[in-house]
Amino acid sequence: MRTADWILHNARVYTMDKRLPVAASVALSSGRVLAVSERPDELLPLLSPAGRAIDLRGATVLPGFTDGHVHFLEYARKLRRLALDGLTSLDAVLEAVARRVPEVGPDEWVLGGGWDRNLWADPRFPTRQHLDRIAPHVPVALDSKDLHSVWANSRALELAGITRDTPDPEGGEIERDESGEPTGILKENACKLLEAVVPKPGAEETVRAVREAIAKAHAVGVTGIHDCEKAEALVCFGILHQRGELKLRVLAHLNKDTAEDAMRAGVFTGLGDATLRIGGLKLFADGSLGSRTAHMLQPFEGTDDCGICTMAKDEMRHWVLRACDAGISATVHAIGDRANREVLDVLAEARQRENTLRPPLRHRIEHAQLLTEEDIPRFAALDIIASVQPTHATADYEMVDRYWGARGKWAYPFRSLLAHGTRLAFGSDCPVERLAPLLGIHAAVTRRRPDGSPGPDGWQPQERLTVEEAVRAFTMGNAYAAGLEGQLGSITPGKLADLVVLSEDIFAIDPMRIPAVKVLGTFFGGRLVYADAAAEWAEGLG
Repeated sequence: MRTADWILHNARVYTMDKRLPVAASVALSSGRVLAVSERPDELLPLLSPAGRAIDLRGATVLPGFTDGHVHFLEYARKLRRLALDGLTSLDAVLEAVARRVPEVGPDEWVLGGGWDRNLWADPRFPTRQHLDRIAPHVPVALDSKDLHSVWANSRALELAGITRDTPDPEGGEIERDESGEPTGILKENACKLLEAVVPKPGAEETVRAVREAIAKAHAVGVTGIHDCEKAEALVCFGILHQRGELKLRVLAHLNKDTAEDAMRAGVFTGLGDATLRIGGLKLFADGSLGSRTAHMLQPFEGTDDCGICTMAKDEMRHWVLRACDAGISATVHAIGDRANREVLDVLAEARQRENTLRPPLRHRIEHAQLLTEEDIPRFAALDIIASVQPTHATADYEMVDRYWGARGKWAYPFRSLLAHGTRLAFGSDCPVERLAPLLGIHAAVTRRRPDGSPGPDGWQPQERLTVEEAVRAFTMGNAYAAGLEGQLGSITPGKLADLVVLSEDIFAIDPMRIPAVKVLGTFFGGRLVYADAAAEWAEGLG
């Protein structure tokens, strides 16, 4: 008879398994769930002599959270760069940059991000001249909050060779002043012109940064991520996995730049194991709301601007069908209503020519922020996963009202998608928004910010979800999207023992209290990888 390494008892266990939705104790053995019981002490006889039993005194246990859309390498690096998040004026941003300039050495750059002009009294884009006044000789490159624009000074533009004669790349824009000179703002694919000359940290430095970021993920109950980055991130995760140090379930999406090489090598969606696994081919149909580059059916309110199409529909069709033939699912970024419609059109074609020798691919649209009423049912009809981020809804609602107007009724339509049978996979888009699933659950359930705005009913309250639906999207929803629903996503005997322990029962308390709930502990593969310092059982991390 197998014995348990850990027994968590006297708890409120929400399993996300419909056969036993709520339990009182769970036993873990050799990295997996051994048993679950409705009785608080029934499993104690299973404890091995070297095992540990923890009386949780009524604390809540859930499956470990998976964040279904992150840029984890970017997040890890951002932890070491200049953070400009939340600064509410251009002057405040410039003061922060000015403090950093003396700290950089010769041939180094000032790198940072998180600035958000939508928080400023004057929401116009800043210019290179603003940065030149405080950094005339040091190159400066600052990502916008949404990661769809970069603000650079003249020295950085010089090093990148960007002048008035540099053409806009396809799917991108070099913003220019009235005389035709670059202003210092690069949008969408134009950002790549600068990325090519920004110094990259070495492999070991990157690995150290990611290891530190994984520890922060554990502290918020995250045991898995779906990563949307380039091959460099996959290499980093691979190094950690080979060393036995990857304490995070990673679904790594492929990038278009290396897709052909991957397909020729026989790489396919699902290749790997439950710790590091290949996802889909990440493509971009458009930009973002924050940078006003989302691709729209009608112009942004008060303008004649319909945004930027970063990949033409014919090119999108080529890549999606090519990937499908190789057994690689499509993972497509789409924000605006036109972008979402065109991606759905392409995925409908892909469904018609699927290979009957393999199960249908689990295609997904990332963000799906603005839809039309007639396109919402197409997600379920085509079996397309909606990989969406609840905190975008609460962070962006003022911009939605201002720039999308009445169309905003169908922005972030989580309830409408679910009502039609769409599979939801929740994430954060970290570092655009915080890596914090409890904040995502709160946003999905209340459609309010933690400070209570915009009011008691929330924004577009008809789209609110229940706590159970939101938790499911952060657990089973993401497990299904990764093809791992047989191993992850619920507290079920035989599944991997990834769990999170919470200080309060988020199913029972006022949803407005959810952001204040503490993560008391996180288990990854049956090992305690995080414990709150106040927890009596904090010793034994490993």
